Amino acid sequence: MASESYPPLFRSHIDSTQAADSDDQVNPVHDLEDPIPLVDLQSLKLGEACEFWGIFRLVNHGVPPTLLTQLEEHAKAVFSLPFESKQSLITSPLSYFWGTPALTPSGAALSTKGTSTLQNINWVEGLNVPLAQLSQFQTDNPTVASFSLVLEEYGKHLARLATTIFEAMVKSLGLDPIESKSHLSNPTGLVRLYRYPPHCSNSASASAWGMDVHTDSSVLSILNQDDVGGLEVLKDTEWFNVNPIPSTLIVNLGDMMQAISDDKYKSVKHRVKVNRSKERISICYFVFPGEGSVIRSSNYKPFTYGDFQKEVQKDLKSVGYKVGLERFRA
Repeated sequence: MASESYPPLFRSHIDSTQAADSDDQVNPVHDLEDPIPLVDLQSLKLGEACEFWGIFRLVNHGVPPTLLTQLEEHAKAVFSLPFESKQSLITSPLSYFWGTPALTPSGAALSTKGTSTLQNINWVEGLNVPLAQLSQFQTDNPTVASFSLVLEEYGKHLARLATTIFEAMVKSLGLDPIESKSHLSNPTGLVRLYRYPPHCSNSASASAWGMDVHTDSSVLSILNQDDVGGLEVLKDTEWFNVNPIPSTLIVNLGDMMQAISDDKYKSVKHRVKVNRSKERISICYFVFPGEGSVIRSSNYKPFTYGDFQKEVQKDLKSVGYKVGLERFRA
């Protein structure tokens, strides 16, 4: 019997005993031992990782291993609640979504062009947590209540990391630190928790992708993934697996950082492939420029993140994907 914790649409494919055909012949992925650059927070050397990859592993980050373990355990407990319970328990300012990672500014799932059929649905469910508003969240459910406390502590650590990394990038790029300060605003920080159900169907009508190819809209994103792989990043024209390594966090740059750097740093394209037999949990922190902060660089017209967000929402509804920075090219 399918787990009642999964959205009903997913259940028949999770229960199937027949494995899906691999698409590795169509989309070959390099699985080198560890191709992703390694960066030590205590001696930040970011140039090559940011210029050529747009992604790196972060070590010596100072987030207690016990907190990372607690976070993963709490996430699994909340996701394991019955589907109907999650819909009723996860209330504003938090939100619960499934079938798409595309959200409105309020955190609601965004119905994009072409997502009305099963083959276009992303195999993912998630929670959206705006950290600055987390204290407003109220619940009588002990599982969800204890999880919110762990998230609050985790958010403080991630804000510290984001600030440290951003300041190092500003210095590396030779940007004015005072002028750049508003380009990263900790109050905008949010956490999204994703669960990717296993997908074991031969049906041609069912997608095996948790997330399609995309870039993040953020300044930067910091990912904590469990021991089930699936994240893939594009470097030049080749795809590489980002295999799980204990005690490391994954930092990837988003569209805002590419614009701030005037294209010297890259917003990395990535995707998530679901596992055939195991579910995958990942927890990602996103942070953005402050409201009204104007990004100015020679390759782009001046714009705010609010301007960018409006265009993204229009794109998703009209063409089904994010056009992104190309809308603001000078």
